[in-house]
Amino acid sequence: MIDLKVPQVGESITEVTIANWLKKDGDYCKMDEPVCEIESDKATVEVAAAAPGVLKIKVAAGTTIEIGKVIAHIDETAPAPAAGASAPVVQSVAKPTASAVSSTSQDKNFPSPAAKKILDEKGLVADFAGSGKDGRITKEDALKMSAPVKVAASSKVESIVFNAGARDKRREKMTTLRKAIAKRLLEAKHATAMLTTFNEIDMSALMELRKKYKEAFKEKHNVNLGFMSFFTKACCMALKNYPAVNAQIDGEEIVYHDYCDVGVAVSTPKGLMVPVVRNAESMSLADIEKSILNLATKARDGKISIDDMSGGTFTITNGGVFGSMLSTPILNHPQVAILGMHNIVERPVAVNGQVVIRPIMMVALSYDHRVIDGRESVSFLKTVKELIEDPSRLLLEV
Repeated sequence: MIDLKVPQVGESITEVTIANWLKKDGDYCKMDEPVCEIESDKATVEVAAAAPGVLKIKVAAGTTIEIGKVIAHIDETAPAPAAGASAPVVQSVAKPTASAVSSTSQDKNFPSPAAKKILDEKGLVADFAGSGKDGRITKEDALKMSAPVKVAASSKVESIVFNAGARDKRREKMTTLRKAIAKRLLEAKHATAMLTTFNEIDMSALMELRKKYKEAFKEKHNVNLGFMSFFTKACCMALKNYPAVNAQIDGEEIVYHDYCDVGVAVSTPKGLMVPVVRNAESMSLADIEKSILNLATKARDGKISIDDMSGGTFTITNGGVFGSMLSTPILNHPQVAILGMHNIVERPVAVNGQVVIRPIMMVALSYDHRVIDGRESVSFLKTVKELIEDPSRLLLEV
C-alpha cells in the first residue's frame, strides 16, 4: 500500500484544499495519472498517482489539509482491469439501522373525568403532572389552574397574508483561493495610503487603427489584436518616464525596477487571478497579445503556476469587459500602482470649439501616496492618455 501525500506547492504555502477528486474511491489508476486537484491560495495543482493500483480515498473533497499529509492510499497489489473491462467498483454496504421503537406505555398524568370537564371549560390542556396517583390530574388540580387571559380587540382587524415568494438561502465554505484574495485585498487597503486619479481617453484613433489592421494582424501573428496590448505598451513607456509608479516599498527602502513585469487581471471561475507578462517593455504588440492569451487560458483552465503570478511590478485591470463605467481598483500589494480600464461609451465632447460624438474610455490610476506624489500620478496617466490617443507614437516609441 503506497501513501498519496499532499505535495509541496510553494515555499510559503502550509495548507491546501482538496478541490475535487478526478477518480472515485475504488477506481484503478495508472502510473502518473491525475487523481485529484488541490487548491492553494495561488493556484490549482493536479496530484498524480505515484504507482499503478486501486485508489483508496482518505480525505473528502472540500477538506483543508496540511502539506505532507496522507490523502489517499494506492493498493499496488490490485490487478489491473482486463482490456475492455470496467474498473473495479467498491460496493457500498448499507449499515443496519436500529428500528424505531414506539412507546406502548400509557401517559400517567391523564385527567379524571371531572378534571377534564373543568380543564375544557377553562380552555386548558392536560400537559402537567397532577397530584393524584402516578401523576393523575384531579378535580382539585384542575380548579387551581388559571384560565388564559383573553384580550379583547378594540376593533376588528383583518389579517392579510402576503405571498412574499421563496426565501431560500445557502452557505458555502470559502475556497482557499477566495480567502487568499480577501486577505490580500485587506492588506492592500490597510497597509497603503491609497489614492485614485482619473482621466478620459478618446479612443477614436486607436479604434480606427485596430479596425484597419486587425485582419492582417491576425493572419500574420495568429492572434487577435486587442486593446490590452496597446495599453500595456503605453504603460511601459510611461513607467520609464515615471519610475516611482513601477516601484515597491521594502522596509525603509524604495525598490525601483528597470524592467516592466506587468500583471494582467484575469477573471476565472475560481476568482480573480493576476498572471504576469515579464519584460513587457521589450515586447512587440504581437508578443504581448500572445503572452496574455497564453496566461489567461492557463488561468481559466486551472493550469496556472505560482511562478506565472509572482513578481509583478505594475498591474492593469479591465473592468470594461463587464460593462464597468468607472471604478477605483485596489492595489496589488506590494505594488504601488494599478491602472483600471473601463467600457467605451460614445459621449459628446468639445473638439476645436465644436461638439462632436466620440468613443470615450474612463481610466483610473490607484496609487500608494507614500511613494507616488500627485504630480507623478497625474502625469503618468496623462502620458498613457496621450499615447493611446496618438497610437503611432507607440509604434515609433516617441
